[in-house]
Amino acid sequence: MPRLHSAPSLAGSLIASLWLACAAGLAHAEAMTDVQALAQKEQQPLLDTLRDLVNIETGSRDIEGLNVIAGRVADQLKQLGGEVEILQPTDIYRLDDTPEKIGPAVHATFKGTGTKKIMLIAHMDTVYLKGMLKDQPFRIDGDKAYGLGIADDKQGVALILHTVAMLQKLNFRDYGTLTVLTNSDEEISSPGWRSTITKFASDQDVVFSFEGGGTDGSVRLATSGIGSAYLTVTGKSSHAGARPEGGINALYELSHQLLQMKDLSKPEQGLKLNWTVAKAGTNRNVIPAQATAQADARALKVADFDELEKTLQEKIRDRLLPDSKVALKFEVRRPPLEANDASRRVAAYAKTIYQELGMSMNVAEKATGGGTDAAFAALKTSGAVVEGMGLSGFGAHSNDAEYVKLDSIVPRLYLTTRIIMDLSTGKLK
Repeated sequence: MPRLHSAPSLAGSLIASLWLACAAGLAHAEAMTDVQALAQKEQQPLLDTLRDLVNIETGSRDIEGLNVIAGRVADQLKQLGGEVEILQPTDIYRLDDTPEKIGPAVHATFKGTGTKKIMLIAHMDTVYLKGMLKDQPFRIDGDKAYGLGIADDKQGVALILHTVAMLQKLNFRDYGTLTVLTNSDEEISSPGWRSTITKFASDQDVVFSFEGGGTDGSVRLATSGIGSAYLTVTGKSSHAGARPEGGINALYELSHQLLQMKDLSKPEQGLKLNWTVAKAGTNRNVIPAQATAQADARALKVADFDELEKTLQEKIRDRLLPDSKVALKFEVRRPPLEANDASRRVAAYAKTIYQELGMSMNVAEKATGGGTDAAFAALKTSGAVVEGMGLSGFGAHSNDAEYVKLDSIVPRLYLTTRIIMDLSTGKLK
């Protein structure tokens, strides 16, 4: 007899389960539609913000311009309800080319009702010199928006601001904390803000870095470490015509050193060393007493930098002119960012969100030579760090061709908003 009553009970349970699943699916679809519709409405406000940011010149050494943009960004974050502060650097990591003064950073915190800690980072500075804005003003031409520093990284700052705006308009506060940090020294290797980025990122569940997504909207889980080598040769000056034998030609010795160090790259493991700057001599008729050179180094692992420095120090012992003096300094400007399982899970979920829009997304797990602040964020966190969350674009660091693609704005706003929402509500484990 018990079996006669179990079938209707089982059928009822199945119907109830199907109904709940259907209701959940409809609710999810409705939420997706709401986010997408809002992203479309947010495109023009984002472009307005982007125009304002581009029209502020913010070279890494332009403290006046950096203070202006920091104030602009801070005001917008305050209007969105964040606890906002403009920070001044106190812990500067002095590199060979670090300027005396470093610009500010903007730090904002939004407190929610959940538990997840999510951090969004971008940089406000550019590589351009003051006065160049007139040659690269903000303009829209066809399907692209052009401007000074628009791809690197004004778009990242704007995208963060309008992602936060979308969350506010959706009345979404299910995250624990949403932290925003925009710094002003990324283009000079972040000497003033690297330690702050690492500190704030250390306890985050996820850090999203809003450098551009390239031409195809890829996200990146690995970036190269960046190093520099500085070679100094000291010789002795003498008259080049009347008494050259009385001198020690630092240029000759420098040439010898560069030639014996020219093949230290190991492309198969992502290690690159290229000598890029050299200087020697003062006059045509004087044997040069000093010569210098600089090299750019890239690596996928910190250990590779350690091995490279050791090799360079060994090489300088072999001198063409025994009486010359050769010194070498090596500095790691940025550590590499290496992919981890947490980052892979978040990136895989990002791909599924793009698929909802009928779009594909490439996830790059191998660095190609570029380095970013995402590496500093990853130094002390066990959480995910995903780079390249910004708009698609091209021409960073160019004089007249830097742009972002307009058709990447809505998909990126949708992605960033949705992934924060799904992380916060546990849909992304």
